[in-house]
Amino acid sequence: MIDVLVIGGGNAALCAALMAREAGASVLMLEASPRAWRGGNSQHTRNLRCMHEAPQDVLADAYTEEEFWQDLLKVTGGQTDETLARLVIRASATCRDWMRRHGVEFQPSLSGALHTARTNAFFMGGGKALVNAYYRSAMQLGVQVRYDAPVDRIELDGRRFVAALVKGERIEARSCVLAAGGFESNRAWLREAWGRNARGEYPADNFLIRGTRFNTGTLLRGMMDAGADTVGDPTQAHMVAIDARAPLYDGGICTRIDCVSLGIAVNRDAERFYDEGEDFWPKRYAIWGRLVAQQPGQIAYSIIDAKAVGRFMPPVFPGVKAASLPELARRLDLDEARFVQTLHAYNAACRPGHFDHARLDDCRTEGLTPAKTHWARPIDTPPFFGYALRPGVTFTYLGLKTDETAAVHFGGQRSPNLFVAGEMMAGNVLGKGYTAGVGMSIGTAFGRIAGTRAAHAVRQGTAQGATHAAA
Repeated sequence: MIDVLVIGGGNAALCAALMAREAGASVLMLEASPRAWRGGNSQHTRNLRCMHEAPQDVLADAYTEEEFWQDLLKVTGGQTDETLARLVIRASATCRDWMRRHGVEFQPSLSGALHTARTNAFFMGGGKALVNAYYRSAMQLGVQVRYDAPVDRIELDGRRFVAALVKGERIEARSCVLAAGGFESNRAWLREAWGRNARGEYPADNFLIRGTRFNTGTLLRGMMDAGADTVGDPTQAHMVAIDARAPLYDGGICTRIDCVSLGIAVNRDAERFYDEGEDFWPKRYAIWGRLVAQQPGQIAYSIIDAKAVGRFMPPVFPGVKAASLPELARRLDLDEARFVQTLHAYNAACRPGHFDHARLDDCRTEGLTPAKTHWARPIDTPPFFGYALRPGVTFTYLGLKTDETAAVHFGGQRSPNLFVAGEMMAGNVLGKGYTAGVGMSIGTAFGRIAGTRAAHAVRQGTAQGATHAAA
């Protein structure tokens, strides 16, 4: 019988598998995807948010525990477990040497990756390189991996894990780590969670999935049905405004539109609906998917002029380009008169200041609702560009309740041999909102904890079995 069964194939699962194997346990990983698509959403990531008290190799200046905590507190609106959040924050300060030992390399913040040079460590080659490095290390250490192995259900004996069923095959293990992601690729579940809005629309029908198509939530639903304690709102998610031309699945980071804070965003009725300059983009980019989801038809448009070009990471598709604002409205199929009126009102409300996209500057609007509180400059320099936006779901926050041991809970009681990591428990830390790179921080911290605890549970179970046999 295998010691530790790890269900999942992304960052959290790999961290768990590596830690369990380093602790001496035999490990089998079950990855639902084919080998070519292994890695879950982690293959689409690019960095890790890291606490550090002083400049470190690829990280500029300092980013203290308290500043990290305040950033997280702000974006979640207080909907976070402080104990677990601080555990993640502290773990982010010490994980990179371990990651390097498993082949992960880092590089400085990318040009155009706004405001992250001080807070985020970028993976050399991105998330796919990180995933591949971990798989190479896992194979060298003797971790077994099975692809095309979606788990249909879990067999439990009370709170104790017994076996996993994969395509009718029963796989027993002495302990188990659940790291199989959320339910973002389950269209029916998204529709059920979001329901029907006041306009008679089903918003989820227009969602695109930035990440893997294999995160269908089968395991999460099964654990909920089995009585596992849960945390989080099923409508809360890492949801980003992405290019409306993006594919339904696996568009990844290149479909993100990062110029919102440099211009304005309007909905289908050519009206602004939120402060585009509220805060730095890495702290606010993940609210924009939800904002677009609340607009008519679940579509919006990011509008910039020539002054913004070169100041943001260019997306994979070029924007719609026009020599005038009326022409841009026509090309975007928006009401021309209303669009021009909205732009003129915004331009007239902009107050002169010292534009600086690297800080919360004094360029703002006055007498305009909603206000634009920073980086507000008239959109008056041709050519003009427009990007159609759709909600892009990265991962959902509904998950399994846990604590600092990473154990799955049933009725407030810990399972002795079933643990959880990654997106399946991220809602303990992320009740809502997001700040760039924190998902990888959570997955790395709890993946390592879960793997260590799973291996310990095996040793403890073996010791207890020996004691009973001697008795």
